[in-house]
Amino acid sequence: MSRFFFNDRKQLVNDAIEGMVISAPHGNLVRLDIDPAIRIVARADWDKSRVAVISGGGSGHEPAHAGFVGKGMLTAAVCGDVFASPSVDAVLNAIVAVTGDRGCLLIVKNYTGDRLNFGLAAEKAKRYGLKVEMVIVADDIALPDNKQPRGIAGTALVHKIAGYAAEQGKSLSEVRDIARQASESVWSLGLAMETCNLPGSSDEDDRIQRGQVELGLGIHGEPGASTVDSHNSQKLIETLVAPLKAQAGEDRVAVLINNLGGVSALEMALLTKELAHSALKDQIAYLIGPAPLVSSLDMKGFSLSLLRLNETFEKAINADVQTVGWQKPVPFAPMKTQRHSPVYNQLEIEPSENPQVKTLVSTAARTLVDLENRLNALDAKVGDGDTGSTFAEGAREIIHLLEQGELPLNNTAQLLQLIGERLATVMGGSSGVLMSIFFTAAGQAVHDGKPLPEALLRGLHQMKHYGGAELGDRTLIDALQPALEALRDSGLDAAASAAKAGAARTATMQTAGAGRSSYVNSESLEGVTDPGAVAIADVFAAIAKG
Repeated sequence: MSRFFFNDRKQLVNDAIEGMVISAPHGNLVRLDIDPAIRIVARADWDKSRVAVISGGGSGHEPAHAGFVGKGMLTAAVCGDVFASPSVDAVLNAIVAVTGDRGCLLIVKNYTGDRLNFGLAAEKAKRYGLKVEMVIVADDIALPDNKQPRGIAGTALVHKIAGYAAEQGKSLSEVRDIARQASESVWSLGLAMETCNLPGSSDEDDRIQRGQVELGLGIHGEPGASTVDSHNSQKLIETLVAPLKAQAGEDRVAVLINNLGGVSALEMALLTKELAHSALKDQIAYLIGPAPLVSSLDMKGFSLSLLRLNETFEKAINADVQTVGWQKPVPFAPMKTQRHSPVYNQLEIEPSENPQVKTLVSTAARTLVDLENRLNALDAKVGDGDTGSTFAEGAREIIHLLEQGELPLNNTAQLLQLIGERLATVMGGSSGVLMSIFFTAAGQAVHDGKPLPEALLRGLHQMKHYGGAELGDRTLIDALQPALEALRDSGLDAAASAAKAGAARTATMQTAGAGRSSYVNSESLEGVTDPGAVAIADVFAAIAKG
């Protein structure tokens, strides 16, 4: 089964070009209507008054190449099929369409198909009396002894610098020379842990083993130069930086951080951090990215491109453009931090004694500890089997504080708030937070002068507000709400009876509206009492009895 979204494989590139053109933020792109097999994206605002800059190649490297068409960068891009060079006719039509008296520069990545098709198109264009020059980018340093290094992500930097020169009105020879100088001043190296998935292909490429990355694999999925047995981000950045630094020496550089298509934004940010602390840190003047600039479909990998800076290049990469894909360089500096006084969520508590309250707290907490196994067994039928342990853990903490004499038993507001604070810390999960909200809000309500029953109902209201559960959703609220309402209206015995009845009703509820039980089918819920509701009912019963 293909792992690729498309409708008609034969129309995939045409469809993608249409989507890109209609969504271009500057509204400045057109597709030249020549022939369905000729795919040329050009500037809609082009008037041939300057040197035209054209690039292109196989599709699948988006935003390259059409994503770099626009004022200040490329005049046109010629798009081949996925990973396939465009035809001679397509390149020739692009040259003729956008080239005026000032001439045209072709920027070509160093692949045989691109060199041949763009080269022959250039020679044919000269028969029309057009001035055409070509610069070949060969920035990949993965194979240092290779006489024909590949053109990869550094090509985008050459596009930018050549486009800037053309926009400044420079002559064809000047634009060519600047582009050539740029191509000789940029070096790239990439790696990947997974290669890309081709449209329509059902083959799983398991060439790269788990735990390994290939260093220097090509942007068409060609095998890499070597294998590294690590996914460690720091080590991998060091592996790329060492040979790149050897090329750039100690000069100031701009670094293009290129996502090959399948790396998450989180990982790219992490890799950028590693780069910022690498051996290059004192040389980096600008960061470009992290972003996909010259991708390889969904390849799980990235590359770094270093551009040795001079005054012209620095102006060129920072000049504004109107394109889909270019990323504005960011001057490199260490992460900014700002000191801020910490907020300590610690209550100022004055321990105090109250025998009646001590008995009530002890009874409630010990009841929950005794219920641990029973509640876990109930929860195992409808959830993940830990409700009893969660409640017991919170209860043990309260018992510990009680035995140590650390509770403000004679200050109800402080007592409720302290219980809320400790439960959030020791209970864990959503249950701990929900109970913490309940006690914290109730404590605040008591502090504000509310009677205890009203305060507890306020805590319930806030727990429902943040937790999202309501009466009838088959949670502890089905016992707690009727119990608190009865406590307010009729007293403790009525509250215990209401809690017991509310808990019993949960066994007849066919669906749960919240919590893990909401993912369980009705057959599994039938006849099983909600463990949280049982806990509430038994606590009220124990308090009323005691």
